[in-house]
Amino acid sequence: MTMKSIPLLLSLLALIASPALASDPSPLQDFCITDQSGQGVPLNAVFANNGKVCKDPKLAQANDFFFSGLDKPGNTTNALGSKVTPVNVAQLAGLSTLGISMVRIDYAPGGQNPPHTHPRATEILTVLEGSLYVGFVTSNPDNRLISKTLQKGDVFVFPQGLIHFQQNVGYKNAVAIAALSSENPGVITISNTVFGSKPAISTDVLAKAFQVDKMVVNQIQSQF
Repeated sequence: MTMKSIPLLLSLLALIASPALASDPSPLQDFCITDQSGQGVPLNAVFANNGKVCKDPKLAQANDFFFSGLDKPGNTTNALGSKVTPVNVAQLAGLSTLGISMVRIDYAPGGQNPPHTHPRATEILTVLEGSLYVGFVTSNPDNRLISKTLQKGDVFVFPQGLIHFQQNVGYKNAVAIAALSSENPGVITISNTVFGSKPAISTDVLAKAFQVDKMVVNQIQSQF
């Protein structure tokens, strides 16, 4: 290896290690509208990063970039007392490759958006109505809880991949809007994943992991 090639090699290694490569790819054209029907797909179409093909951009319409309904409250009559209304690439085809999405979250009094993670996105949340107790937990080994009670107009950020939550601590309904740094951020709800997997994780594994009796694990798993 020559001395001239060393700086180039170091630059390539820096690019490979760059955390930016872990997020959605930068678009190589104005937009990529995911084609759900297969109509308007050119013969030389390639798969986009979300596994869908792009339709011919000449066929783009305003509705490809439009979503309606975030003004409508979500139904919070469930065990958690909350409802998430997503607007990601599954609902809005024009978001493909643009690296952004959003959700509306409605909370009944005492309602909770339970501990979960977004494996592909950082989230920034704004409270529109009500009062929310929110927080996230840092990674091992510290596992430090960083939390705050938010009021209308307050903003809080949940870093990518970290477990976080929100709970309505007021006496009336609460509403929040959140933006996420991925067209398809994904969500891993901790309780569902651990206790509701299919097939179920062995009670031996979970009893040891949580340092509880197997009967406790069985009881929790039965709820999912």
